Amino acid sequence: MKVDVKNIVLLVGILAIKFASGQPRDSLDYNLLQNPFIQIEATEAINSMYNFEFERSNSHFNYLKKQYPWHPLPYLLTSLNYWWRIVPNYENEEWDEQFLAYIDTTQVLAKRLYKDYNEIEGAFFLAASYAFEGRLYSERGWYRKAAVAGRNSLKYLKYCRGHEAYSPELLFGDALFNYYAEWIRENYPWLRPLMWVFPRGDKKKGIEQLERVARNAFYSRTEAQYYLMRLLASEENDVQGALQVAEYLNESFPNNAYFERYYMRLLYQRGRYTSVEKMGKKMLMKIDSNQVGYEENSGRYAAFYLGHIHELRTRYEIAREYYHLGIKYAEKIGATDKGYYFYSLVHLGRIAEKEKDKELAKSYYKRVKKIADRKHAARKEAKRRLEKL
Repeated sequence: MKVDVKNIVLLVGILAIKFASGQPRDSLDYNLLQNPFIQIEATEAINSMYNFEFERSNSHFNYLKKQYPWHPLPYLLTSLNYWWRIVPNYENEEWDEQFLAYIDTTQVLAKRLYKDYNEIEGAFFLAASYAFEGRLYSERGWYRKAAVAGRNSLKYLKYCRGHEAYSPELLFGDALFNYYAEWIRENYPWLRPLMWVFPRGDKKKGIEQLERVARNAFYSRTEAQYYLMRLLASEENDVQGALQVAEYLNESFPNNAYFERYYMRLLYQRGRYTSVEKMGKKMLMKIDSNQVGYEENSGRYAAFYLGHIHELRTRYEIAREYYHLGIKYAEKIGATDKGYYFYSLVHLGRIAEKEKDKELAKSYYKRVKKIADRKHAARKEAKRRLEKL
């Protein structure tokens, strides 16, 4: 019989409200975002979570649940514990059920908090939990569910606005909304007719708010740094700014596969190949040793970078080994529609050309031409090289 994790976690949360041995002593016990003692209690657990020491952090989050069973904070932190198991490879659905279970319980407790005790704090946890729920649904392609979750998040986000003095945590949702409300209008013009129901955003203001959260918040600090790093790198064309954030995150959480991979990627873009080579080899060793969070998705990045570095040094035999390793990783997780897979094949074709093996080069280019999207740059390069041959 299949165990329904979602309902069990939800039931435990409801029972905790009614029968927990500890009950809030006064209204201040509902203001956990402002409580510095809770932050001290949670610091080690949160740092462990972002460093991918998930069992260690979960143990402490369980302690917080026993201490504050009526509050959504411990349940949201536990949901994040499962969320960060998903982040290194969004194709992995192993942790979806646990994540959604704790999100549900967060929402049950947050609605009670919002309605009966602390509207501002309850609204924060509702906006945050619905936002994370929507993010997962979006990654899974469940866009109707994602839209409903996003609408619910915006509903409660408005109660957080203007209350940054209560807690800098409340600025996080506003920052993301300000940025993405305009980003969607710019990048998805077909959605503009639907966007009229939402307030206008401000990308510059969103970045400034994220920077403030990254400096001043406690619970949202690392999440703000994570989004700031990505937006600076991919949307704002500020690779140096993103590199500074990535370096800090990688140094603070050296066992976080996603942070390490992103930092390595930015170093590669900046041409800092010595550092990339060192990090890439280290990452492959972590994958071989089955370290938590390190798997084929990170491996295909590292293998491609190492292959290209050795190709540039004309060490073609070593380069080939790394390119084939990257291809193997991609095929194992079904990432054969990604750029690194296509470019590994293209670079193998380049090496074959340099070694005067035209037929082998053609076979690689034909393969890319067959499987890549017609507009993909790798396919265009493969086509161009085939025509020359």
